[in-house]
Amino acid sequence: MRTRIGKLWVKQLLHLRFQTSTVITNACVSHRSKWTGSHHNEELYSGHIPTSPVQKVLLAVGSGVAALWNPYRHDMVAVLGESTGHLALLNLRDRMRNDPEGYTILTERPRIRLSTLDLQKMASLPEGTLGREYLRFLEDNHVTPDSRAAVKFVDNEELAYVMQRYREVHDLLHTLLGMPTNMLGEVAVKWFEAAQTGLPMCALGALLGPLRLNPSRLQSLVTSLGPWAVRNGQQARCVLSVFYEKRWEQNLEDLRQELNIQPPPHGP
Repeated sequence: MRTRIGKLWVKQLLHLRFQTSTVITNACVSHRSKWTGSHHNEELYSGHIPTSPVQKVLLAVGSGVAALWNPYRHDMVAVLGESTGHLALLNLRDRMRNDPEGYTILTERPRIRLSTLDLQKMASLPEGTLGREYLRFLEDNHVTPDSRAAVKFVDNEELAYVMQRYREVHDLLHTLLGMPTNMLGEVAVKWFEAAQTGLPMCALGALLGPLRLNPSRLQSLVTSLGPWAVRNGQQARCVLSVFYEKRWEQNLEDLRQELNIQPPPHGP
């Protein structure tokens, strides 16, 4: 009996996963048809896929289910962030506009990509500088800023850049917070991001991420790292308003003090 129930349960999950993929595919494809009486069928930036409010809901639900099924589906996590983050992106955009350095970023639109980084120069910087420690993080964890997906479903060109900037500074947040890319480190960064950005995607990750931790790491998150991450996310200066590309030579500890980011209680 248990075997039969187990097979039925797996069959239902697979069917749900198929339905999720179908919903997302249909929502993406249907943007080609005109939305009567609306400007949302216009492409606002390269790669933009215009969507109606109904399509946004379908994208949010479908990508949310897919992300729950497999948290490593970064493409689905990206779609979830774009389809649910409008209000948070407006707030982040306004915070950047009200900050002189953030306003410059919105004006110049810098990108953090391998093609824009002088890796040789960064490698020659002294130990403890932002550029040297960021490069060390990329090398030690075998990650690259080029892995960040391009924004597609944000129906405002400036807000789309804010979302892209958020994605491209994610690894810099790991460097600033001193967090590795293991599950505990990623969850701690998500707690910081949820408090700092207000993005629903980050809040969902902060809520569900702990379910994947073993008991000892969960206790570490709840008793020390989690409260530290939330506190720093709330009190720190807007991390999107920092022109990191002009600060590679700055001492990392000095930058943390400037941003009001306190060191973690212990390593994850």
